[in-house]
Amino acid sequence: MTDTPTPQDAHQAGPVHGDPQDTRPPLRRSREQKVVSGVCGGLGRFFDVDPVIFRVVLGVLAVSGGLGLILYGFAWLLIPLEGEEENEARRMLSGRVEGPALTAVLCALVGCGLFLSMLNNSAVMSFALMLTAALAGASYWSHHRHEPGGEAAVSAAQKAHKAQKTAAPPPETKAPPAPGGPSWWRDPIIKDGTTGPIGAGTGYLWGPDDGPQAAEERAPLRLRPAPAVTPLGGTPLGGWTFLVAVVALALGTGLSWRHQPLGTCLEIGLACALAVFGLGMTVSSRYGRTGGGTVVAAVLTALLLAGAAALPKSVSTQWTHSTWRPETVAAVRDEYRVGSGVGELDLTGLPWQRGGTVSTRAEVGAGQLKLTVPDDVTARITMDVGVGDIRLPGEARDDVDVRPEQKKHVTLEPQAGKPSRGTLEIRLKVGIGQVEVDRASS
Repeated sequence: MTDTPTPQDAHQAGPVHGDPQDTRPPLRRSREQKVVSGVCGGLGRFFDVDPVIFRVVLGVLAVSGGLGLILYGFAWLLIPLEGEEENEARRMLSGRVEGPALTAVLCALVGCGLFLSMLNNSAVMSFALMLTAALAGASYWSHHRHEPGGEAAVSAAQKAHKAQKTAAPPPETKAPPAPGGPSWWRDPIIKDGTTGPIGAGTGYLWGPDDGPQAAEERAPLRLRPAPAVTPLGGTPLGGWTFLVAVVALALGTGLSWRHQPLGTCLEIGLACALAVFGLGMTVSSRYGRTGGGTVVAAVLTALLLAGAAALPKSVSTQWTHSTWRPETVAAVRDEYRVGSGVGELDLTGLPWQRGGTVSTRAEVGAGQLKLTVPDDVTARITMDVGVGDIRLPGEARDDVDVRPEQKKHVTLEPQAGKPSRGTLEIRLKVGIGQVEVDRASS
């Protein structure tokens, strides 16, 4: 003989995972919490995470490698809108090409282009992949943290739920009758033949009381408003988060200042600050809404991190001024390099051999690179400037044309009437700054 669970046992077993009344809503793009297409609002509702977390993380991934645009575009295509069952990708495959689907495809394509352009930057790619993995792990934990403890508990809860469905429903609760005129049980007849209350104002021998306390108990139940939740006992998190982020930025940049290039130092410091902002928003999502200032600061930090990642690795943290004047051909080095500062290569004192060729290269990460050659030497110069200006002989000093990705190859012939004493082949490269070439009379 098997024991059949009673309705009371079913009630004690708790809600069943999978019950239509207790199931979390399916993954859909939100209509209410919508900034672009409702992807982050739907993800936040499905994983029980503040949508601001998804917006900030996807924004950071978008500017640091394009991975955020790829994820957002595919989520826009594959996740249906709330109240619909057909997604944008299915509409496209069926021939109904609409504006939202085209925008999602464009978003994903732009993200793919940025992602492919940043494949050579291992630091940015590693940061993007680690941030994506952290977001996925946090979402998975948040989604499953309310599930039952094991299969046995789920099985017992399902049996109790079935028993509760098959059990007879309890009788319907009816409201007590409204008080009317005098009656034999409310105002019983007393010895003199009249009616009236007996005792200390009770008004009945048995039955419900009509006093003010009973009337208050029969009044409709009023729900008390939920108390306002304040972060960590009323202490605002925005100011403290910003302060800790500034300290993390200073520590991360300062500890690596003497050992790493400028771009790497800034990447380490900004990554630490961004991690602090992310941790602060995670904590605030559990204890209250995230402030707008924290979100703006996190987005600005992400943009600065993307800019730091784009800095050439040749830019150093120390500003120097170097001058090179080789006096013999054998003294000419294969390469001259300055991290940050000014580099001057003066070849006017070099004893040139007629018909001979001198080859070298010079590079400045950030600053100015100046080359001086005699006016009776043929100079074949290849110049490569990331962002900056190129100034050739004969150009005015106030003629400054700053442009990105400047590449130029020029050949400077000796002045008219002067034979060439030799040939110079040189490559000049500047990450950020200016290349200047001058002629000096021999």
